[in-house]
Amino acid sequence: MFPLFPPVGGIYTVIQTKAKITVDEWGENLFMMGPYYEHNINTQVEKCEPSNPAIKKAMGALTENGCPVYFGRWLIEGSPYVILFDTKAAAWNVDRWKGDLWDTCGIGLPFHDIEANDSLIFGSMVAWFFKELTDQLGDSPNVLAHFHEWQAGAGLILCRSRKIPIASIFTTHATLLGRYLCAGNVDFYNNLDKFNIDQEAGERQIYHRYCLERAAAHCAHVFTTVSQITAVEATHMLHRKPDVVTPNGLNIRKFSAMHDQFFKCYLFNIHHLDFNLQKTLFFFIAGRYEFSNKGADIFLESLSRLNYLLRVHKSDVTVVVFFIMPAKTNNYNIETLKGQAVRKQLWDTAHTVKEKFGTRLYEALLKGDLPDMNTILDRDDFTIMKRAIYATQRHSLPPVTTHNMLDDASDPILANIRRIGLFNARVDRVKIVFHPEFLSSASPLLPMDYEEFVRGCHLGVFPSYYEPWGYTPGECTVMGIPSVTTNLSGFGCFMEEHVSDPTAYGIYIVDRRFRSAEESCNQLTQFMFGFCQQSRRQRIIQRNRTERLSDLLDWRYLGRFYMHARSLALSRAFPEKFWMEPLTEGFRYPRPGSVPPSPSASVHSTPHHSDEEDGDEEELYDEDEEAKRDRQNIKAPFSLGPTPEGKKSVKKHSSNNFMIDS
Repeated sequence: MFPLFPPVGGIYTVIQTKAKITVDEWGENLFMMGPYYEHNINTQVEKCEPSNPAIKKAMGALTENGCPVYFGRWLIEGSPYVILFDTKAAAWNVDRWKGDLWDTCGIGLPFHDIEANDSLIFGSMVAWFFKELTDQLGDSPNVLAHFHEWQAGAGLILCRSRKIPIASIFTTHATLLGRYLCAGNVDFYNNLDKFNIDQEAGERQIYHRYCLERAAAHCAHVFTTVSQITAVEATHMLHRKPDVVTPNGLNIRKFSAMHDQFFKCYLFNIHHLDFNLQKTLFFFIAGRYEFSNKGADIFLESLSRLNYLLRVHKSDVTVVVFFIMPAKTNNYNIETLKGQAVRKQLWDTAHTVKEKFGTRLYEALLKGDLPDMNTILDRDDFTIMKRAIYATQRHSLPPVTTHNMLDDASDPILANIRRIGLFNARVDRVKIVFHPEFLSSASPLLPMDYEEFVRGCHLGVFPSYYEPWGYTPGECTVMGIPSVTTNLSGFGCFMEEHVSDPTAYGIYIVDRRFRSAEESCNQLTQFMFGFCQQSRRQRIIQRNRTERLSDLLDWRYLGRFYMHARSLALSRAFPEKFWMEPLTEGFRYPRPGSVPPSPSASVHSTPHHSDEEDGDEEELYDEDEEAKRDRQNIKAPFSLGPTPEGKKSVKKHSSNNFMIDS
């Protein structure tokens, strides 16, 4: 098997995390293919010689003709083999290969589109490699190639046009034109059947790329997408209905909850505390800075309304919201650095006084006396502490961003913060922190990795308008953090399909497909307000339920959909050799037997629950019983069933075939 893939974004994550289960299935017959980048191979790939003579001869044929190919093991979990094509060294062939593409399918590539030209060089080398490989192998073993995204599409088109005997799969993780249209703030999903596809692609000067993507989708034996919502999009944009939906999974491992105080103590770096941390909830949104596509617009408007509801109901809950979206900056702002210095001073003062307190307590105990708590700290100690407290006082509002933005006036997030008037005033129950760079343990402001940060939060909010899958809410789920998603994201559609009551499991799904923007905004507001009304026990129950959904996102379960696609491709490419049964049905989590943890979202309800209410729920909730029932709902992965006489079962004979992922 040969998976071919471009080294970009979420697609890279899919290939990387899926490698382990694919290696378990195909063993030494799995080869991943991609372009060669010297700066990556030195740190991520261990070079070695291929043990298979057919692979070695095919690589040698390209290298001897001035198109170098490299072989090694990718240093990730599973350690799959990788075959890397040096597109820069082979660029001298680009004009000839452009002519071949035009003669083959009438697609011309402009000279100024470097990415399209690189994809053609890569695809031409891949097709050449497969021709050499299949000539060496003959009729057995058979080759299965999986192509990801339009950047790998040229290789698929050339292989089929040259009748190279391979089984092929093409996966689009998001259609090219769909991304462009949604970036232009059009009413995309309500007008899917009304777009003039050729005209829209031409106006955006991506017609040649669109043609590569559409041709690859139609040339493949099996066409797949990553979600049901993307399948609907692809049907209209590419004019082929996907054969299989292959949801994106994760390698599930259990995360330990980080110490709450570790997370909170660093909050002073970026926000001067004037609220009760015991009644503070941390929300966040993270991802690429696509203001509308990622739903930051509707999120900010909903935060304004949430702030109003919390104030009207005189709630003592404070919501601190982090926007983790990388943008252009020139440095940390002065107020943020001042906050860091003050926090360090408080920390040092506390440690100094603690050391004195411990020494005097120890001396008193040595004498056999109980210490006098009124004298164990002297006047100088109180003076030091008072001076540290006075240093924290400020007469201006805390900053809403941690950095100096290069384009402060027109930045979409800052512009909308000004519009809704959320400036972190003392009376506001919603505080905003815009952190315009990805998190890192080396950061002086929030020195923690993304996983640590997520575990320290209470709710992830991702109200995306265009999200073919959505790894961020999935990552929240496996870490036991409730999240907000939408029915326009692949993740949201997947959860609606597999969970009877997603809200009870901490998956809040905003309807952005069939409701107006105003209605969606109100729904998001009510979701967040209802979450703020939960007691601590209710949140713990919900987090336990959320984390149990992690099995649903494990590649050990979701890998079955890729197995189905491969089996289908082999049975279509080599019908005389391979046969398969249809994929068995998945499973659906039922509604939890106990009372759902989320209270009514009515604005007339009490903002905070009493301890008596918690006691009532405790009698109904049984964590072990619910967990046992959920585990029973997960069916075993599908099997290919009995194999007719004279044909092979794909799974049982993967050791006799090659799988290439590109």
